[in-house]
Amino acid sequence: MTEGGGSRRTPDGVAASLRARISAGELKVGAKLPTQAWLVEHYGVERTVVRQALQQLHEEGLITEGRKGAPAKIASSVPAASRPSDEEPKLTAAVLSPRVAEAFRAREVRIDAVCLTTETLNLALGEPLGAIHARRFRPDSVHVRILLPDRGINLAFPRPVHRSAADDRLVHERWLSQRNTQGLVLRDNLEALHIIEGVEVRIEFQTLPLTSPIKLYLLNGSEALFGYYDITRREQEIADTSVEIFDSLGNQSMLFQYLRSAGARDAAFVERSQQWFDGLWNTITSQMRLS
Repeated sequence: MTEGGGSRRTPDGVAASLRARISAGELKVGAKLPTQAWLVEHYGVERTVVRQALQQLHEEGLITEGRKGAPAKIASSVPAASRPSDEEPKLTAAVLSPRVAEAFRAREVRIDAVCLTTETLNLALGEPLGAIHARRFRPDSVHVRILLPDRGINLAFPRPVHRSAADDRLVHERWLSQRNTQGLVLRDNLEALHIIEGVEVRIEFQTLPLTSPIKLYLLNGSEALFGYYDITRREQEIADTSVEIFDSLGNQSMLFQYLRSAGARDAAFVERSQQWFDGLWNTITSQMRLS
């Protein structure tokens, strides 16, 4: 069973996939790497593509040199200095999708998120959900927890620049509609995994009594993607009314990646971020109704 056609997989892509699995602990230090023949079939590529990908990992010190009849072994988890370029800080839209796609290759998928709406996460789920429905891989379970602002608070953003009761209501109701609509899309897409594919799915929403100035995605307890909401001032057409608002640039914000396997500093950030999320979830948040 292949992950994708050879025309879409490059040596860099195969290396990135294997690197991510080493990082997540799916391929452990000392374990044998799958044979080249298995990798060729799994990724649907030519043997030269696999050889070039393995050469990259060997040069990075992540695997030993394979010999005839003896597959390479995992020599090291991903050190901070050897992160691939696609794991450097990038725009949210560019970095979240490939990281979520890799997270869904685990047997037990767990995603925790703090955000303004789930629009960006919905887009990131497109690739892995499509791959599961295409039978390219299948997790045993998926558990997603989402923290969103409460509908009853006065949002810090989006909000009108020039405050008035009418404009406040327009902007707030537009955001609330987006929050609920995107949340329903997320829930329905994930529940389809259970209905169609038999994957065990659990999705929970809770609300915060504040507008979070940051976005955070925690993937399988091994990775944290962290970013600041960048605020801009712009004109927005809402219900045939032009309103000047302070709004966030969600997809245009930078995301910073932290890997539990990339050293003490990253590991501490991932652990502390998970503790922070769990602390919010278990204390000041409320159950959310999507309506």
